[in-house]
Amino acid sequence: MMNEKYIEQLQSILSSPKKISIIPHRNPDGDAIGSTLGLYHILKALGHDAYIISPNDFPHFLAWMPASENIIIFDKKRELANQILSSSDYIFTLDFNILLRTGEDMEKVLEKMTAPFVMIDHHQMPGDYATLTFSNPEFGSTCELLYTIIQALKLTHLVDKDAATCIYTGIVTDSGSFRFPKTNANTHRVVAELIDKGIDNPAIHNALFDNSNYNRLQLLGKALQNMVILPEYNTSYIYLTDKELNEFQHQKGDTEGFVNYGLSIKGIDLTFFFIERKDEGIVKISLRSQGNMDVNQLARKYFEGGGHVNAAGGKSTLSLEDTITRFTDIIKKHKKEFYV
Repeated sequence: MMNEKYIEQLQSILSSPKKISIIPHRNPDGDAIGSTLGLYHILKALGHDAYIISPNDFPHFLAWMPASENIIIFDKKRELANQILSSSDYIFTLDFNILLRTGEDMEKVLEKMTAPFVMIDHHQMPGDYATLTFSNPEFGSTCELLYTIIQALKLTHLVDKDAATCIYTGIVTDSGSFRFPKTNANTHRVVAELIDKGIDNPAIHNALFDNSNYNRLQLLGKALQNMVILPEYNTSYIYLTDKELNEFQHQKGDTEGFVNYGLSIKGIDLTFFFIERKDEGIVKISLRSQGNMDVNQLARKYFEGGGHVNAAGGKSTLSLEDTITRFTDIIKKHKKEFYV
């Protein structure tokens, strides 16, 4: 059930035209871009002056989404982004719950804003920066939560094909094409309504999952060659070096979904994916698990990250080799602590 008091407050906010900025997290995925664009279409239909400001660029396989060309990239247009944020009446943040998820530079900008924040998110342990918070980790995606809020606001008549396409994209990507544990009857009821809005769901799947280039498949092959199994700990990991990324002309989004291959092996309930990014001075880490292995807590405790019980992210400032050594040591000594 949606909190009626919060819905009434949101109705009040949206009752007259406002200037509203909408922000996804840094390195946005399908749910982040889908939810921000979905909200953007609804706000435009309501007569608001809406802007999406993404901390950095989004993957090329999402660039077909309706109105994606209107997204302002903070890293590329900081002065414009600052002007819009500073003059906004409200700032909506979607698919994240702490400002650091926008990156250190954008976090500093957002912390100075006087406009009230509205959070819509499905991750655990939300921060307290928002005046109005819609946070529910029971939802498998922020897009599903967003649509449920739209239903509570009685605004589903404003969800046209474009908005529905964006919202569906976030649901299908964050649910692993409807196979992750939080996919439930409500998920499918929402999807049914979106299909009734006229979306071309086969075309969306094709754009998302059957649009690889040769270099991406070669990069996947290299990642799988680099896979290591720790059978006594029911754990696997894969990695890609900065050199390997450059060798196969890596583009943003090319490694999306690679981490899941580590869980496809019988008997494995925990997998890590390490990506060496020398230009950023970090090793990016994706964590996935099955069952009651809590990678959210593991990522928060050891890798400056977080997320969900079965899917989380983090980072390391150590070298790739030292990061993997540290990870192996943590798993050997502490893995049992993270079963819930």
